[in-house]
Amino acid sequence: MATTKAYESDGVVIHFEARRCIHAAECVRGLPGVFDADRRPWIDATAGTVEDIVRTVELCPSGALTYERRDGGPAEVVPAGPPRIRTVPDGPLHVHGACHVSDHAGNAVPTGPRMALCRCGASKNKPFCDNSHLAIDFTDAR
Repeated sequence: MATTKAYESDGVVIHFEARRCIHAAECVRGLPGVFDADRRPWIDATAGTVEDIVRTVELCPSGALTYERRDGGPAEVVPAGPPRIRTVPDGPLHVHGACHVSDHAGNAVPTGPRMALCRCGASKNKPFCDNSHLAIDFTDAR
């Protein structure tokens, strides 16, 4: 069962699902005042503007970070058309857009508009990447 933590300010709630995080660090690089891996709690939703937080959260390739606006602004827009899929060399598939994902038994898996899907087969959080490709030295056929 996924556990999502919420970090709140008057204008936005940042949701973080640790099991989906692949430590791409887009958040830490993009808005270090809000996202600081050395601080506890590591997210301070009051330390940035809603617009900066939204822009940074939408850079998270795994979908571990999502947001809920409280300021009346728009929710994240799911791109129209087929999802964009980018192969990360020796890593996961980064997917952005609407798609339906099923587990090995055919059950629908909640996804969201951004996700990192396992490509090496070793993830313990399938179908999502958990960075197991690093431990097994996965390399793809280029």
